[in-house]
Amino acid sequence: MTLDEPLSLSRGRLRGDRLQAVGLHGVRGLRSAMGKQRGRVMSQRANPRGTFLKVADSVKRQIESDLNMTELPPLAEVMRDHKVSRGVALRAFGVLRQEGMAEPVPGGRWRVVRAGAEVDRRPLDQRVAEVIVTDGLAAGEAFPSASVLAERFGVSRPTVTRALEKLEAAGVLAGGGQGRVRTVRAVPAREEHS
Repeated sequence: MTLDEPLSLSRGRLRGDRLQAVGLHGVRGLRSAMGKQRGRVMSQRANPRGTFLKVADSVKRQIESDLNMTELPPLAEVMRDHKVSRGVALRAFGVLRQEGMAEPVPGGRWRVVRAGAEVDRRPLDQRVAEVIVTDGLAAGEAFPSASVLAERFGVSRPTVTRALEKLEAAGVLAGGGQGRVRTVRAVPAREEHS
């Protein structure tokens, strides 16, 4: 009997193309041989160790080739494209973070960090309040929707909604709610958004 023949052990019996009576010593020897063969097959498979480094290199090349890229691809997309688990994708993003190419942002996303580029790390409600000044909005004018702001700042809508609620509580914005347009109540003082 050779190791190339299909066989399996079940309850001490040998099954394959040919049935043979094997003594106790023969079964142990056969199990040992099957274990060695299984070890050879396992060593021929792709080594998962270092896979996250390959994924990190791939994403790094993508960042370097697309200068307009501001966010890393979503984890689900990286998992699908590279056929890896969530843990491997997160480790790859961690490598990019260590190299200073990316950083996590609220909402489970990752932002691309470019050398020499300034990143505004102020709280979102302060950055949203600055929209009033930069867009030249006056009291009583309509404020951009949560969807527009989410795209503008690269965060999720619920994150923007929380920031808008803070501004409503501070008296900067009025309105809001289901289907209602938020309006500017007061222009923030200069020290609030500096």
